[in-house]
Amino acid sequence: MRVLVARQDDMGDVLLAGPAVRAVAERAGEVVLLCGPRGRAAADMLPGVDRVVEWRAPWVDPDHVPVEQADVDRLVRELRGFDRALILTSPHQSPLPLALLLRLAGTPWIGGISEDDPGSLLDLRHRPDPGLPEPLRMLALVEDAGFAAPADTRLAVRGPLPDIDHLTGGPGYMVVHPGTSVPARAWPPGHCAEAVRLLAAAGRRVVVTGHADEKELTARVAGEDGLDLGGRTSLPELASVLRSACAVVAANTGPAHLAAAVGTPVVSLFAPTVPAARWAPFGVPLALLGDQQAPCKDSRARECPVDGHPCLSSVGPDEVAAAVEIVASDEAGPR
Repeated sequence: MRVLVARQDDMGDVLLAGPAVRAVAERAGEVVLLCGPRGRAAADMLPGVDRVVEWRAPWVDPDHVPVEQADVDRLVRELRGFDRALILTSPHQSPLPLALLLRLAGTPWIGGISEDDPGSLLDLRHRPDPGLPEPLRMLALVEDAGFAAPADTRLAVRGPLPDIDHLTGGPGYMVVHPGTSVPARAWPPGHCAEAVRLLAAAGRRVVVTGHADEKELTARVAGEDGLDLGGRTSLPELASVLRSACAVVAANTGPAHLAAAVGTPVVSLFAPTVPAARWAPFGVPLALLGDQQAPCKDSRARECPVDGHPCLSSVGPDEVAAAVEIVASDEAGPR
């Protein structure tokens, strides 16, 4: 049985699909993951994936993506030959545009979660419990399709991960990741820098991580007290850095889910623009900080709609430093 599993948005979303992908892989002869360019690096790291198809979906990608007939035709040709397809989506997304393309490709059976009447586009229209964390929400769909849940439903990445001691100086540190994909989710940089200073003063080795586009931010946050690795790691190397950390401080962003996928406790600076019950780091010791009842609650805002960004600016660096000590305690265990 050849099965296509689709999760077409960001890195964190692809990582959260991991338990569902592993469930499908237990029964399928081949699992192909359809993802967008923002999730490709994570897709390559998911256990159970035999092959990855990358395509930028105009109904998912936040940037303007032109719809071109030749591009759609190429995708339809790529999608031919599957016995089943499972379309994994966020609660605000529809599986129906992709389901239509899969029908054009001749896919005989398609499952997805849909609020809209799917007509003939879905063979399985799953209705999940609205309160489920996102990994379990996607897993519930594939279970309904006949794929039993794996014994371990935590997030995971494919090993072995690269050695990174030459970057970090060996284990025994903690990580601060200040960057986010959208401004509304970011903890203020000055707060991040002060947290690094407080943690270093308390005897913690602090590593600051970030994308190549965030070098100015990571340099500011690291200052003279932290080790700046901004732009110096691939995604597998970042996973290895996070795995060897005793804790990770991050906002609601992909590396927070990557930390969970390698089993590292997370101090989550979580803006309530989406529900933390669904999107907080899953399956690891967690300290959730931020005003979850702020006016931006459930707004899905990309830019903060409230002056001063109070949901996260109200969280002090001392509060974060104290939370690190709790999640990184001997009871939680170093990685």
